[in-house]
Amino acid sequence: MARATQISAPISQETRDLLEQQVKATGIKKGYLIESALRYHLRALQELPADVLIPARVILTRRSFEDVVRRLRSPGQPTQALRDLMRGHGD
Repeated sequence: MARATQISAPISQETRDLLEQQVKATGIKKGYLIESALRYHLRALQELPADVLIPARVILTRRSFEDVVRRLRSPGQPTQALRDLMRGHGD
């Protein structure tokens, strides 16, 4: 068995709460859950193209946030490509 190394990293209270909920719901040990999640994430970073990974958090400038709000309030018409994709005719 490989020797374990302990690491320390600050996490948000929200992440800690999610961790605690998962541990309580499944009975899985925290260390095992953290190592599994970290391995899964690191493997995805190695094997998947960067453009298919969706970050857990998106940081917007005030201008880009206002653009998102504007688009959500007035989305406009869907493109033909989007219509085809939604009908199952896309690639």
